[in-house]
This record gives sequence, C-alpha cells and structure tokens, in this order.
Amino acid sequence: MAMKIERLPAIRSTLQPSNHPYLTGAWTPQYEEVNAFDLEVIEGAIPEDLDGIYLRNTENQIHQPLGKYHPFDGDGMIHQIDFRRGKAHYRNRFVRSRCFQAEQEAGGSLWGGLQDKPSLSRRPGFGAHGSLKDSASTDIIVHAGQAIATFYQCGEGYVMDPETLEQLGPAPWVPIDGISAHPKVDERTGELLFFNYSKHAPYMHYGVVDADGRLKSYTPVPLPGPRLPHDMAFSENWAILNDFPVFWDEGLLEHNIHAVRLHDLPSRFALVNRNDPSDIRWFDAAPTYVLHWLNAWEEGDEVVLDGYFQNNPTPDPLPHDGGLGAMMAHIDENSFRPTLHRWRFNLRTGETREQSLGDQLVEFGMINQRYLAQPYRYAYSTTTKPGWFLFNGFVKHDLETGESTTITLPEGRYASEAPFAPRVGAEDEDDGYLVSFVIDENQGTSECIIIDCKRFADGPICRIALPHKISSGTHSHWVEREVLERDKAARRERLMAAAA
Repeated sequence: MAMKIERLPAIRSTLQPSNHPYLTGAWTPQYEEVNAFDLEVIEGAIPEDLDGIYLRNTENQIHQPLGKYHPFDGDGMIHQIDFRRGKAHYRNRFVRSRCFQAEQEAGGSLWGGLQDKPSLSRRPGFGAHGSLKDSASTDIIVHAGQAIATFYQCGEGYVMDPETLEQLGPAPWVPIDGISAHPKVDERTGELLFFNYSKHAPYMHYGVVDADGRLKSYTPVPLPGPRLPHDMAFSENWAILNDFPVFWDEGLLEHNIHAVRLHDLPSRFALVNRNDPSDIRWFDAAPTYVLHWLNAWEEGDEVVLDGYFQNNPTPDPLPHDGGLGAMMAHIDENSFRPTLHRWRFNLRTGETREQSLGDQLVEFGMINQRYLAQPYRYAYSTTTKPGWFLFNGFVKHDLETGESTTITLPEGRYASEAPFAPRVGAEDEDDGYLVSFVIDENQGTSECIIIDCKRFADGPICRIALPHKISSGTHSHWVEREVLERDKAARRERLMAAAA
C-alpha cells in the first residue's frame, strides 16, 4: 500500500539562508507539518510485537535570529511515529507555545537567544535566564495519557495528545517559575516528579503531580545561589536533585551577564524524601557536571545513582571562523567528555562513594522504563560525531558483566535519542527494541530504524522511510500502547465522575 500524505497549511518563516553549522546540514529546520499513513518499509519488516508510539522533540528555528543563534533557541517540533500490527504512521507538529504564537503574529523573532545579551529581547522572556523564548523544544514525556513538551531552562510545559498531537495548551499545574525539562514519571504510583530553578531564592523547587494531573506538593530546595541543574532521578522513596559547581559567574550575573564557569566547589546532591518532602539529605561528591541520569534505586542503606560524569565540563572553544567555537565545544561530547558513572549515597553515614563504569565517551542514555527506580542490567547510550552535537551510533551496556556493544552508523547518517520499546509479551529486561529517527545527509532524506536489543550487534532490522527530511534535536520518549490506553481510559473515567 502506497504511503498517503496529508499536508497542513504552511507556517510563516523569515529565516534567511546562512552557513551557520546548526542551521544547515542535519540541523536544517523543517517547517512542513504532515500526517502520513502506511509508511514505506525500505528494508526488513516492522515487528508485529512492536506496539506503541515514539515521540521526538526537535529544534527548528522559524525566524531570523535577533543575534547569535544557538541550536537550543530553536522552535519545538514534535515528531511521532505510531506502530501497530506491523504498520507505521507518522505525523509532526510545531509546539504552539505562547512564544510560537506571538512570533507568528509579529512575523519575526521577539526574543534573543542563549548567546545574546538579555537586552536584545523585544519582550519579557521566560526561563531561569529570564529573557529567553519558551520554545518547549528540549524534552517530551507522557504522563496520565498526555504528552508534555518542556524547555530546558524552565518553561510552562505544553500538553499534547500523544496519538493525534492535538495541542492542549500549557499544563494547568505548572508553578510560576515553570518546570525544567526532564520531569519523571513513576509508573508504579502514576506520579509525575519535576523540579525548577531560578535566579531568586530559594533558587530550586521540587514538585509532584498526581495521576489525576493535580499538583500534589511543591517544596523549596534551598541553594546558595542561582544554579543550572538539567535533570533529576528517583528511586522508590527518594527524588534526587543536584547542585553542581558549573553555573553562572555571580559577579557577572550582577551585571545581567550569563557566563558559565566551573567554581572551586564540590558537587552536591539533594535526596528528597518522597514520603515527606521536607526531609532533604545533602551529599557531597567530586566536582563535575551531569546532563543526564540513567536510573536510581535503593540497596540497604544506600541510594544508587547512574549517570554521565563530565570529565571536562567547561571545555576550551573549538576552532571556528564565525566566533561560535565556545558554543560548539559546550555541546560537543568529545569536548566535555562524559563517561558512565555510579554514585552511592549512604543514608545512615552520609558518605558518598563513586565508581567509573567505563571510559567510552557516551551520553543521552535510555533504559527499559519498566525497570525505573529498581536494579537493572542494561543501558543504551549514544555516541556523537567529534566536534558536533550529532548522534552517530549506539552502545548497549551490560552493567552486570561490564561488557558493551557499539553500533556505528555510516558516515553522513545521524540518529536521534533512542528509547527502549519493550516487546509485547517481553520476558526479560532486554527483550525489545531501540527506535530512532535517522537523518541521511548523503541522500537528503530521513527514516526510522528499529534495532532488536537481543541481537544488538546486527544493527537495524528494519528501515522505514519518512515523508520528509527532519531536523536534529534533543530528547525522545516511548509509550507502550497498553500503558497509554490504560491511562487515557482512567482519565476519561475521572472526568466523567467529576462531571456527574
């Protein structure tokens, strides 16, 4: 059956051609919004036991930047591929944030970016920075049957239907300081855990949203000053936040200059008791910065945390004639050098123990979500092209044996963050697939690939053509059909009960 494509009305764009490294090539913005049905399989076959939805957030700059463009300034676009009974369907939509709508009405950019002076913005901004556009372009998760797109420097959190990508507006429970990217969903309790951060005391908060989508608690987590946390983790009884020594220079911040540097301080971890959020335990550790965590769980008196330790968190600029060397180094994994790492926090003694889990440069990891907050064996990381924020391969880590298997994509092909999708009827932890979009710069096309994690070294078992070339971006999410239908049904029942 031939692929059927429905194209939506075009959005307004004023972006001019340039040679900016993150507005060209695999980062060329995509403006077309479509619904595509019965996608063409290029190679292999779609597994019949792959049943669910893959969501990926990307940055797509719509208007000519007011100043220096950073790829994290781009407008959020969600790409979705829906697998069911051996077939795949695709759709994509820009996140209709308040800032997206305002710039569409204005016909141009209204906010400066991460590399610009705050005074460049033409309207009051958002986020911890205070002058940025809330593009909801960083992360995407699904909670209680609804997708939520978030912005890394704290924004409103925009809700969409994960099946249709219908826009449902800002999440009503989000506090005035917004929410950071990387809220977490505990499928065991149905809760969503989140944090935010700002430039005013107490500088960080931790919050919980229940399975009904209501704010359950919102707790200050006081810090010594403004910080730049990016991710959080949780175990059965503890939420884990952080205070790393990589943050804005305080002296320059007094002059509204947002310059990040490494301070002579330890890393600090806040363990917040999920049963009593006022109970916060602090632990010191070696100085570093961590973008992303993999998992956390409890072993006796210890809470164990896995993530990616940066061995050079403030790298020197890369050579670049256009003055973008500092930006390019700070998003280049081969510059900031993240490696898999484990922390152990002893709740009885207050001691922290650390252990390196390997020297391979990896980041943007995923696990089988069924094993969140409990001991696990397998992790899946990405590798990147040196000098670039472009994923060029995947690594399967066996944390029990210490062995790993790497898949490297051919030159000119770049992947996306690849969540683990459990096989229907899965019997053990690695019984499932990795799903990823791939941009092929050699052909000027994009596709979706599927990797069988039981036969990881074999590489993709299926390649599926997408209807257009997409832009690169950051985070992704997999939601199982069974979980989505259960949560949507529960939401409908609660709404009906409330209306009765």
